[in-house]
Amino acid sequence: MTGRALAFIVLLAGVTQAQEGYKSPYSVKFSFPEEELTGDLVKGPRSDWKDHATVPYSQWQDASNQRRWGYWGPSMKHFGPPAGLAKKSPQWSRERVIATALRYVGYSYQHHHVPEWEPPADWPRDPEQKTPVGKGVDCSNFTGFVYNLALGILPSTGIKQQSEMTEAEGPGPGRRVLVKRLELPASYEAFPKELKTGDLLFVKSTKGNVSHVVLWVGSIGQSPDGMPLILDSTGSGSRDANGVTIPDGVQLRPFKRTTWHFTQASHVLRIIPEDP
Repeated sequence: MTGRALAFIVLLAGVTQAQEGYKSPYSVKFSFPEEELTGDLVKGPRSDWKDHATVPYSQWQDASNQRRWGYWGPSMKHFGPPAGLAKKSPQWSRERVIATALRYVGYSYQHHHVPEWEPPADWPRDPEQKTPVGKGVDCSNFTGFVYNLALGILPSTGIKQQSEMTEAEGPGPGRRVLVKRLELPASYEAFPKELKTGDLLFVKSTKGNVSHVVLWVGSIGQSPDGMPLILDSTGSGSRDANGVTIPDGVQLRPFKRTTWHFTQASHVLRIIPEDP
């Protein structure tokens, strides 16, 4: 692939597909060169997944940490802002978030802080976890990890705390960024018009509490039936444009008027500011 603008990135015949055999009909078309969006994630200070936690990799499976960490494993470190962030446009930052998130497509749904955390067989396990143990991340840790790795912005990663944020740490330690709350658009058709790439859309459970969060892909999403796309980590799948069940974990999913992402939507948080 060349580094030209409008590079078409075809998803991902499974760069990290834990769910063998699934091929997504969805893709993303960026307006910035791939190298510009993710080059430092491939080769650079952010590229080594063993350096994504607050403790050295050699301690990730240290038995002495079991009581302290539980099934969550090590916490993610707080990254600094990527080089040149201050000179980048808001749209670059939005696409950078989605490009970063796509690198984890295929990771399973797990209650972990760091996607690469793979606990040994004797490690404590969440009794409510339904997916097989392995690498992976849950919904709010996924959105928190992606914003952190992409932009050095570290949101709260508990779902309730994340949904109520008015500010987040970053870019980089020692700084704060305002988080804007948006109420839901008035209709299903208005969602693609009012939401922006990288927005966080929160979803309620049947009990009425916020229990899930997704990344809004927005206008850069490519769907064979024109359906808007979201990107999240979830323990249960929906059907794609081909009628195939989408596996659990990190995947692109359609934003349908019949799915809970719409019918039980709560509100939107915008971390990346509007265009000046």
